[in-house]
Amino acid sequence: MTNVPTLGVTQGDPAGIGPEITVKALSETENKADRNVVVYGDPCVIQRAADIVAPDAEVKSISRAADADFSRHVINVVDTGTVRAAEDVEWGKVQELAGRAAVTAIERATAAALAGEIDGIVTAPINKEAIWKTGSEFLGHTEMLESLCHAQSTDTMFVVRGLKIFFATRHMSLQQAVASIDRDLIDAAITRAVTALRTFGSERARLAVAALNPHGGEGGHFGHEEIDVLRPAVEAAAANGLDVVGPVPADAVFHQGVGGVYDGVLSLYHDQGHIASKTLDFDGTVSVTAGLPILRTSVDHGTAFDIAGSGKASAKTMESALAVAADFAKFVPTIRRNYPPVTEGTATRL
Repeated sequence: MTNVPTLGVTQGDPAGIGPEITVKALSETENKADRNVVVYGDPCVIQRAADIVAPDAEVKSISRAADADFSRHVINVVDTGTVRAAEDVEWGKVQELAGRAAVTAIERATAAALAGEIDGIVTAPINKEAIWKTGSEFLGHTEMLESLCHAQSTDTMFVVRGLKIFFATRHMSLQQAVASIDRDLIDAAITRAVTALRTFGSERARLAVAALNPHGGEGGHFGHEEIDVLRPAVEAAAANGLDVVGPVPADAVFHQGVGGVYDGVLSLYHDQGHIASKTLDFDGTVSVTAGLPILRTSVDHGTAFDIAGSGKASAKTMESALAVAADFAKFVPTIRRNYPPVTEGTATRL
């Protein structure tokens, strides 16, 4: 890896705002000396976006990242060869061609990262329905990347104002999430969170486990999960030498984390961590996939079909994702060491 990392941005669904926010971010951050960026996608799609949000931008089609021209401000696009005429993709509509273009960009960028041609990938939003129209059975980005990288398992790690937030459960109903909280789940989540903290530069790896119930259960009056599951799991982890505390009431733990008391917080369900981080700084919340043998950051919003093609979409989330990727690129050797790919066919999909 060079001193200045090269990042690959996937164009996302070309019917959505991904191309626009990518062009905006690259046009508005041309003086960033901490990164070089190439886009993986279709030059005509990126040119159409540029015509809307940055008419003066020059789009250059290349075959691989090594062919990029970083000596002057151009948008280098590794041509993935899916969309040949931008008008073939209709703005704001679920369509198979758009899904295929999004998938191909992800595949090419991931392969380049695994081969060491780029130092990490930054993903623009995709549409799951469009992906499924291609015949893919993946639920989304993460599952696709797990398969492409032969990852054992992955975790979502939010980065917001220096705090890292993890999730013991992800996409399931709140009722299912609460029912799934047991020692095996929490023990494993703590271990993976601490590993991720160490992988991404937190030497002490101070982790707080959020409580599930109001006031941390109030001694069992508001629920027993803290007594039966969370506290024993934290005590066991601490006895094994991990710097873990909790359960800490959820109405305080994120504030304390942002204040520097902890390096990371283990959220117990999807919205517990999402609401806290996005209320604090929606545009500055960046999703990092821990567990892959490559660096991957992402915007944490969707394709916004309702405003696609209008030029209204903000690029702040993409700018934040690029900034975090540029900062975390120095951890790529550690990422490869701590998250080696497993033999094909033996990976566990979470």
